[in-house]
Amino acid sequence: MSRYLSKIPPTESQLLRDFIARELEEISRALSEPNQFLTLDTSYKTPSKVREGMIVLADGVNFDPGSGAGFYGYRGGSWRFLG
Repeated sequence: MSRYLSKIPPTESQLLRDFIARELEEISRALSEPNQFLTLDTSYKTPSKVREGMIVLADGVNFDPGSGAGFYGYRGGSWRFLG
């Protein structure tokens, strides 16, 4: 998925319809394009809503799920160190 960055909508109502159509096309394209890689931001605290299958990059100090800094996956009710 590509990254989508929203734009400021026009203030004139007659331009709003075309603006929304273009934005929806851009969102659709961003969601359908494959990526060659995934980039994670470093997490400094436990996510507020932990879900099965979640992957995080823990800082290892403020958020240390068990093995210091690194990548963790949440599976079976616990964080598992991935590397």
